[in-house]
Amino acid sequence: MLVIDDDPTVAEVVAGYLTRAGHQVDRAADGAQGLALARTARPDLLVLDLMLPGLDGLEVLRRVRASAEGAGLPVVLLTAKGDEADRILGLELGADDYVTKPFSPRELVLRVQSVLRRSRPGTAPAPDGGPLLSGDITLDPKARRAHRGGRELSLTLREFDLLAFLLRHPGAVFSRQDLMQRVWGWDFGDLSTVTVHVRRLREKIEDDPAAPALISTVWGVGYRFDPTGGAA
Repeated sequence: MLVIDDDPTVAEVVAGYLTRAGHQVDRAADGAQGLALARTARPDLLVLDLMLPGLDGLEVLRRVRASAEGAGLPVVLLTAKGDEADRILGLELGADDYVTKPFSPRELVLRVQSVLRRSRPGTAPAPDGGPLLSGDITLDPKARRAHRGGRELSLTLREFDLLAFLLRHPGAVFSRQDLMQRVWGWDFGDLSTVTVHVRRLREKIEDDPAAPALISTVWGVGYRFDPTGGAA
C-alpha cells in the first residue's frame, strides 16, 4: 500500500493506522516520488492527497490511470473539505473513493479496507453466485471482469459495482441516494459522486453516451437500467 502526502504528520498517522490494521505501507512526500513508487513497488492500493507540491494529486492519478499497470489500481483520495471541484475531477479520472480532511483515521482505514475487499476477485458479494448477462453485456462478479460485445471493459471498482447492481435490477428506478446507500454503502455523502460514476460508466458501455440507451435518466427521480437498450 502506498500513501502519498506531503504533510509528514498526516502521512505518519495514516501509515500508522494502516500498518496496525495489518497492511504494509510505503510513503512518498511528493507526486513525482509517489508516481515512481507506484510503478516500481506495485502497491495494492494508493492513498493519494490531491494537494501535492510539483506534480499534484490529480496529475498523479491521471498518469496512474493511463498506465497499463495502474489502470485497475484502487485509489482513495484525501481532499480538503472545500475542494468539491477537484474531488469531482478526481472521481472523473477514476478514483474509487475519497475522504475529506479533517478526517478520522479509523474512517479512512474502513474506507480503504472496503475498497480492497471489492478489488480482490472472489471477495465481492454476489447474491446469485454466477455471471450476469444483459444483451451483449456480461459480468462475472467473482472474477471482477465485465465485457460488452466480446470486448473487456476497463472499469474502476465503483464502476464495476454500479454496473453489477444495475444488471441485477433491470427496469427498476433508483435515486442517487438509493445508489449511494446500496452500492457505496454510505448513508450520507456527496451525491455528485454517484452522478460522476454514472457518467463514466455510460462512457464505457453506451454506444452514444450523450444519448444513453442502457442507463437512462428518469428526471426528478434517478436512473434506470434498460436491458433492451443493450441488445446487439
